[in-house]
Amino acid sequence: MPLVANHAYASIWARNFSDETLVERWKEFLGTVPFSSGRPGFTELIIRAVDTTETPIVELDLRSGDYDAATVAEVAREHVHGDCSYETKAFWDLWTYDAAHDRWDLQPQPLMIFCNGEDFDGGVWQESGHFLIDAGFEHFFTGHAGLLGFEERQRAAAAHPDEANFVTVMSFPENRRIYLERTRENIRKLFDWMRRVEAAIPVERSRLWSEGEENFEARMEEILAAR
Repeated sequence: MPLVANHAYASIWARNFSDETLVERWKEFLGTVPFSSGRPGFTELIIRAVDTTETPIVELDLRSGDYDAATVAEVAREHVHGDCSYETKAFWDLWTYDAAHDRWDLQPQPLMIFCNGEDFDGGVWQESGHFLIDAGFEHFFTGHAGLLGFEERQRAAAAHPDEANFVTVMSFPENRRIYLERTRENIRKLFDWMRRVEAAIPVERSRLWSEGEENFEARMEEILAAR
């Protein structure tokens, strides 16, 4: 139920990242992606040079086959330059609330995954990371209107009638309990993914962040800890 446009992200900076290690790190990183059980594989590959205003030098639609990390990395190997960026798309399964049918479903949600060469777009990697994940809507991990977390958290006013209806539905204790657990499952999935990344590549540092939360990671930890 995407009532807000805010997205959640993960930025990862790797040690000893260079043109020589880029493809291998990219392959190792892509090997950690938790694909949707119903929509496995990567669906698109875009390679850009110089910056985001330039026309892509490669645009491949991968939906016709089961493209894995090694296949995508091999395509990238033909275009390894410090001023390039590599973007791919996939799906992973997250719990979402179907308001029309008043139920929770584990559904494929889109992922966007980027690898930035260190000379691309004026060194954008320094702020965004060598690897950047757009994990989807922020509310998959934080919920709506401050409903989840500790009771003393100030509730935000519902910004949309659909959100107001959702808040009313979740005012029932059993609905709230299920909402909390489903959101926790999404959070755990994201945290588990980050642990796999740290095991697969030499991570210097990482950051989980979002467009709507001042401290996205702390907010998720609060939801996991709340009773």
